[in-house]
Amino acid sequence: MNPMNDQPRIHLGSLLRGSDDAHVSGELDHLDYHQGDEAHTLRFAKPAQYSADVNSLGGDDMYLQGSFVPTLIMECARCLRDVEVPLKVQLGTLMRYDPSVDQPYLDEAESGEEVLMFGEPDLDLSGYLAETTLLSAPLSVLHTPECKGLCQVCGHDLNEGPCEHMAQVPVEEIDDELGIPAGKAHAKQNPFTALKDLDLPEG
Repeated sequence: MNPMNDQPRIHLGSLLRGSDDAHVSGELDHLDYHQGDEAHTLRFAKPAQYSADVNSLGGDDMYLQGSFVPTLIMECARCLRDVEVPLKVQLGTLMRYDPSVDQPYLDEAESGEEVLMFGEPDLDLSGYLAETTLLSAPLSVLHTPECKGLCQVCGHDLNEGPCEHMAQVPVEEIDDELGIPAGKAHAKQNPFTALKDLDLPEG
């Protein structure tokens, strides 16, 4: 296994010349990637092991398969505390070499399957690993089901006790499910709250 590094790279020069298949494995303590022009980082709670094999399908087409086992650090949707989310990501994608490609990207093949387009034999797998990890991760997480969230006025973590703004909200306006006041001093952390006052026609 390769030592821990910042970028997972696989060298495909020999494979493109029609000889050996390619293999790479290693560990990542984080994963830097770009989405458009913006740089992002996936944080891991512990070293994340990855392994990938690339086999020729003839011509410039190849197939990558392997695994990635990160423990992703996400933010609690209510209080923003770190939450460890263990994942086991199965890797599998068609690949196509095109020297005109500047940066690797996922496209759609004639068969309808996704294909990883790349133009350099020394291929950086960061973007591909990041995308497959994010697709495997939940959209949101809670550090505990009973999380009370943050005060919408001062940002105090209500899991650590009430803040002075709690007294401004009548008891009957406390949200039983989220445990977060829904009065003027606080807003429910619920995307559908704004719909409750709409006068909708009966179906």
